[in-house]
Amino acid sequence: MVAVSSTFAAHDGDCYELQMGCWSRRLAELFLDFSGYTDGEQVLDVGFGTGSLTFTLAERAKVRGICGVDFSSAYIDYATRRNRDPRIEFRTGDACALPFADGTFNRTLSLLMLHFVPRAELAVKEMCRVTQPGGVVAAAVWDARGGYVATRIFFDTAAALDPKANEHRARQYTRPMTRPGELANAWHSAGLNDINETMLTIRMEFASFDDYWAPYVGKDGPVAQYNASLNAGEQAKLRDIVRLAYLDGEPDGARSYASTAWAVKGTMPH
Repeated sequence: MVAVSSTFAAHDGDCYELQMGCWSRRLAELFLDFSGYTDGEQVLDVGFGTGSLTFTLAERAKVRGICGVDFSSAYIDYATRRNRDPRIEFRTGDACALPFADGTFNRTLSLLMLHFVPRAELAVKEMCRVTQPGGVVAAAVWDARGGYVATRIFFDTAAALDPKANEHRARQYTRPMTRPGELANAWHSAGLNDINETMLTIRMEFASFDDYWAPYVGKDGPVAQYNASLNAGEQAKLRDIVRLAYLDGEPDGARSYASTAWAVKGTMPH
């Protein structure tokens, strides 16, 4: 039996969209510029969430088909309701035991998923297995410790108030594949060729503190998961102090934070 294959708290597609949807779509554009794509390909999107990468690729390329796999039935239902493209298929699947034969796909991609897989090396092995010789395997994950400002504002503040938050922060910033060179090392260990690692940076913009805070009152993702563990009084106290960190001594209003992801690609040996 395979151990738990994802530690991401996934409950509701609308909540995930509020938290990450617009940012993952923005990152998907840069990721596809980096990973590449070719007309006529059969592509696998592993851990597609609510479909940001899948839908962006479908808009940009004349691919033969895209299969999105995710462990969350809630996300599959959400993406399926949005889909109007007959080339796209969404299905339930485990990144550590992909339900496909060897060499099924020309290109296998994963956006913002591998760092939530405790046995990430097994997921990479599976991504390679289902990719044909000469095909491309590529992934991107947030640089959680060094390049994800919006989340650091929350967890660094919470950790000063609550020892439990420090434990949550430690897990967040030490997830697999999030440190410099980890993705490239995993690709080398998997035997891929022509390996290229880079950084992709977007901006996360918020209209106000309420806009920034809104995703954290749901259940999806590590920040909301921690916030939901607090009682009402604790949540209110945390919110007030995080608000001060957001304001930075200025009136409430728009803020823009850099968010950097590590990305890697390689080709399957012939």
